[in-house]
Amino acid sequence: MTLLVFGRHPAFAVPTLLLPTLFFALFGLPDRRVPHPVVTASFAAYSVLTVVFFQFGVGIAGERESAWESYLRTLPVRLRARFAGRVAAALVFATAGCGLLLVVAGAAGYAELTPTEWLRFVVALAAGAVPLSLLGIALGYWTPAKAALPVANVLYLLIAYGGGLWTGPRLPAPAAAVSPLLPTRQWANLLWDRGRGT
Repeated sequence: MTLLVFGRHPAFAVPTLLLPTLFFALFGLPDRRVPHPVVTASFAAYSVLTVVFFQFGVGIAGERESAWESYLRTLPVRLRARFAGRVAAALVFATAGCGLLLVVAGAAGYAELTPTEWLRFVVALAAGAVPLSLLGIALGYWTPAKAALPVANVLYLLIAYGGGLWTGPRLPAPAAAVSPLLPTRQWANLLWDRGRGT
């Protein structure tokens, strides 16, 4: 049900699937200063972050104040089942968005990994998504629906940029000082190592 709801809203589905790949094509591919595996890993993480952060954060905040949510609470459906549906929908969108990006990266020669390296990379990608999903959930429950989107946008842009998901490890001095404290930077470090096959 959750997947059908999001699938019927192109305003959510289309940007979620296409924007990370578009940014990768516009900013990642032309940047010759960063090794190819690092660029690919960074934008793959950005693609997954887009889904888990906004679906959990903004999605939960909006649903909390909707009449449909009030109705769902009267049904004999456990919260864990509804939450599992949201996780499954996030997994489908994240896989589709990241998969599209990796297809473009592979066509450009930016995703040359062995099967073992691919497996390690996917595991690292999924592992890093967990704490950021929890951050999105916390945002969804702590902010009112009208404030969730702007708050999520600001926080999302800050941790994506500060974590090096757009630039790789090269950051200006002020951002570089804060970057190691961010969960996105720790995630990026893990992915960069897996992307290099180390």
